[in-house]
Amino acid sequence: MYDKNTKTMPNNNSYPTLSHKNYLFLANLTIHTKMTNSYFQFKQFTIWHDKCAMKVGTDGVLLGAWPHVDGAQRILDIGTGTGLVALMLAQRSKAFIVALEIDCSAVRQAIENVSHSPWQDRIEVVEADFKHYTSTAQFDVIVSNPPYFTDSLKCPNQQRNTARHDNELTYKELLEGVSRLLSADGAFTVIVPADVSDKVKEIALNYSLYPYKQLNIITKPGLSPKRSLITFKFQDQKCQIENMIIELARHEYSREYIDLTKEYYLKM
Repeated sequence: MYDKNTKTMPNNNSYPTLSHKNYLFLANLTIHTKMTNSYFQFKQFTIWHDKCAMKVGTDGVLLGAWPHVDGAQRILDIGTGTGLVALMLAQRSKAFIVALEIDCSAVRQAIENVSHSPWQDRIEVVEADFKHYTSTAQFDVIVSNPPYFTDSLKCPNQQRNTARHDNELTYKELLEGVSRLLSADGAFTVIVPADVSDKVKEIALNYSLYPYKQLNIITKPGLSPKRSLITFKFQDQKCQIENMIIELARHEYSREYIDLTKEYYLKM
């Protein structure tokens, strides 16, 4: 702090050393400050989200960081929005990625974000309704952060409604389409509200899609899961279910969450 009496600044040695907890607090502060702006800076790419109904959020980051993509040749991101998940998957794979989006404003935003990334030659942003989308080749990995509000009050912003309400794409339509486009040994990962995870798994069985692993997301200790990440395969096997807490205390992230996201967040 500036000293009015001496008109000098203190030397660097007078500043306290940041503890691990305070470091995480500053990282969190940086993240949330940038999320309120028109862009979000990650380690290897930038996401502009001023034209999109849905901004960068924890759901998208989890979906981009959790699925297994080693050896994948073709990946489909359903409802790419800003292109965040597609870019995260491109960062840790060598696959060709189709980023599908129905909203024209989001498509323009995703194209902009992809074009300024290191992986623009491996990501194709496609404007299309998933319900009518076809492909000559199947996909090894499919991911989706689908609309999740069912029969809830809509807001006047139609663009935001399309991104958030499942009237535009129901779980049944999503899973039916995935069953057509997923390769025989492929994997489909979706993030949904935890209270509908059983419903989604039940619908998936109608298309011979079996839960392979599930990660329940708990925001803080003592709370019920808020989201569930579920990976489906055509092979029937016992589902591995785990829980992950995001914050141990205010601004203090769990080691599991740090390990999952540290390759993306600037100061994680």
